[in-house]
Amino acid sequence: MKTHIVKTLILIGLLLGPLITAQQVVLAHAFPDHSEPRVGSSVEGSPPFVRIWFDGALESAFTTIVVQDSSGKNIDKGNGHVNPSDPTLLEVELPPISPGTYHVIWDVLARDGHRTKGDYTFTVK
Repeated sequence: MKTHIVKTLILIGLLLGPLITAQQVVLAHAFPDHSEPRVGSSVEGSPPFVRIWFDGALESAFTTIVVQDSSGKNIDKGNGHVNPSDPTLLEVELPPISPGTYHVIWDVLARDGHRTKGDYTFTVK
């Protein structure tokens, strides 16, 4: 009887183990939560910053953000960084920019060592 219970528990562990591990791997990456300007938005006037909040803390030494104009030229001030007061906030300062569509490109390393990359556009009216 005890052997049957032990075998059943081992089988359950073998079946559930990969599911638990997979869930931990999925939760390990830092993904964007929200941004300013918002993804795909149209804003009135030139925003002073592009800011992206993530769902986990970022490793500042291995995290980048750039903003490009429609021709692919970097137009931000080159000071992209993780905010020292909020390790989930990635930001870069912008000079005054003209109406047009802009491309934000980010590459972050979560503090747990997982890398995530992405991009989005916004439009200045």
